[in-house]
Amino acid sequence: MPCLHAGERGIVQSPRKRRQWRHVNTGLVDAPMTRRHAAGAAAGHVRIIGGRWRGTRLPVADLPGLRPTPDRVRETLFNWLQPVLPGARVLDLFAGSGALGLEAVSRGAREALLVERDPVLVEALHATTQRLDAAKTVHVLRADAVSLLRTPLHGRFDVVFVDPPFADGAWAPVLSALAPWLADDAWLYLESPSEQAIDPDASWLPHREGRTRDVRYALYRRRS
Repeated sequence: MPCLHAGERGIVQSPRKRRQWRHVNTGLVDAPMTRRHAAGAAAGHVRIIGGRWRGTRLPVADLPGLRPTPDRVRETLFNWLQPVLPGARVLDLFAGSGALGLEAVSRGAREALLVERDPVLVEALHATTQRLDAAKTVHVLRADAVSLLRTPLHGRFDVVFVDPPFADGAWAPVLSALAPWLADDAWLYLESPSEQAIDPDASWLPHREGRTRDVRYALYRRRS
């Protein structure tokens, strides 16, 4: 995997650190990557809305709990984030189709780490990364997001997307473990059911939020 940079100012990790990242065994998944039955096949697609990959179709597999962020919500979110995306390091903890992390890189983020535990989705993310010739800027890691956050640090991120499967209820454990992964002035995006407002602790300042019939989406800025 290409070099990942630590912190907003682009401190480059040593070659030894890069090798450790490339070959790291997280121990967070316990089965080899395999193809699933037909239920895991692509059931639709979403499109990247803006930037250099605008219009690119991303497959959406027919899997329980997979719920890509709606186009209108993503467009609103990235209008909010656009001023901070150029040069940013992005962490997409429940990547799914990759729509959030890939949209961020399309619009100018320096790099993104897409974390996903489902082998079918990981395979699709790798295929998309290859199709976009994005191996230097988009890194896919098969891991459970909550478990990953408890492992040794892999650098600090400027923007973090937290949009887990709603049935998993992963917001609290993720938020409690995020701090060591964050740049000092990081941004946090949270998505939750429309009737269930999930708010981080007082170390975050609310910036913007909105609702649709199904989801509540909110952007926060880390307190200095």
